[in-house]
Amino acid sequence: MIKVENVKVYNIGRAVYSTRNSYDSWDKSDSDIENDILGPSDLELATKLAKAGSPHNKFMRQIFVTMDVTCSLDFWKQADTYLIGTTKNSCSTMHRIQSKEFSIDDFNTDEMSPIGKQMIQSTVTLLNSARDAYLKTHDKAYWYDMVRILPESYMQRRTWTMNYAVLAEIVKQRTGHKLKDWDRFIAEIMKLPYAENFLKR
Repeated sequence: MIKVENVKVYNIGRAVYSTRNSYDSWDKSDSDIENDILGPSDLELATKLAKAGSPHNKFMRQIFVTMDVTCSLDFWKQADTYLIGTTKNSCSTMHRIQSKEFSIDDFNTDEMSPIGKQMIQSTVTLLNSARDAYLKTHDKAYWYDMVRILPESYMQRRTWTMNYAVLAEIVKQRTGHKLKDWDRFIAEIMKLPYAENFLKR
C-alpha cells in the first residue's frame, strides 16, 4: 500500500534549454520554457540525451519533483538508498506516536498472510496498551515500548523532493522489485511529464 499525492514538477523547460549550452544552439530551441512545454526539436534532443545515460543526461538533475508519499517503513528504509539530490521531511513518530490510538489501518498488510495480519493485530493491541499506560503515567518506558516495537509495516507520510535523474535510477533499479510498493511507486512517477521520454532507457 502506497499513496502518492500533491505532486509538483518544476524547471523542465529551463533544464532542457540548458542542454543547448554545449553547442551554443539556443536559437534552435522550440519550447515554451515558462510553461514547461517542450517543442518537438527540444524533446528529441532531450530524449536522446536521457537515453544516453550519465553524464549526457545531467540536465535531468535540474528537473525537480516534490510529492507527499505515505507508505510503510520497510519502503522508506530502501528509499534511503537514494540520498544524493533528495530531501525528505517526515511525520514524526518521536513527537506524535502517542497522539492517537493505533488501528490496523495504520499498517500496510498488503501481500501478508492471514498469520501476518493476525500478528499485526496483536501488535496493535500491545501498542495501545503501552499508549494507555504512557498517557496515564507519563513514564517514558511506555513511550520507548511504542517506538521500539513499531513494525516495519507502520505507514508514515513524508514529503520527498528529488529530481528526474534520481527517478530514472529508481525506474532502472527497482522495476520488478520483490517489494511490490516499488512497482506501485514507479507506476505513479511514470505519470509525470515526459516520463516515458526521460525516465526509461
